[in-house]
Amino acid sequence: MDDILKAVKTCFNKYADFSGRAARPEFWWFFLFQIVVLLVARIIGGDILYGLVALALLLPSLAVGARRLHDIGKSAWFLLLALIPLIGFLVLLYFFVQPSGPANEYGGQEAAPDAPTVMPGPGQQ
Repeated sequence: MDDILKAVKTCFNKYADFSGRAARPEFWWFFLFQIVVLLVARIIGGDILYGLVALALLLPSLAVGARRLHDIGKSAWFLLLALIPLIGFLVLLYFFVQPSGPANEYGGQEAAPDAPTVMPGPGQQ
């Protein structure tokens, strides 16, 4: 429960921040939060409330998607693949499930806690 609260708080603190990196857990916890909130809005308030909530969540979801792509070393422009029916969704899904990459022009590994770390081999310090 702590993870989802941390991810949602981070995404709302970086509401329209398209720079930096977002690790897989941050992206997927925010995605789950967004789905649940949209379902509740649809059930409780119908189309109008759903539309308002979807509009309010649009910018942070685009921002966390851009930061997630940065985390694997891709440009945020790849989000435009979503405009291609089905194939674009599948390509983005593939990108979003990839493990964090090494430090790149978008930031270091400290911004991406699920990044693989190199462990010293036997006899190395």
